[in-house]
Amino acid sequence: MKKVFSSIIILFVVVTLYSCAPSAVVVRPAPPVVVRPIQPSPNHIWVSGNYVRRGGRYVYTNGYWAAPAYGRSRWVDGHWKTTRRGYVWVPGHWR
Repeated sequence: MKKVFSSIIILFVVVTLYSCAPSAVVVRPAPPVVVRPIQPSPNHIWVSGNYVRRGGRYVYTNGYWAAPAYGRSRWVDGHWKTTRRGYVWVPGHWR
């Protein structure tokens, strides 16, 4: 009887600890502090940094100055989108 009781307690502890384990929810990282270098020319547009998924984590990549992809295009910054599993990064793009 003592063995059965101790087995039940061990099972209860294991199940409790497993249920308290962190889930795979993606947490939005803190925004980085960005220092823009001097604009190379009036034609250049600041392309803001993006987050890239590496090893299950989001890693920030720095922004840069770029000439527009075509004529009157403009840069649309990336943003965080809320989902049921946490946050997902939607990368910036030219429009």
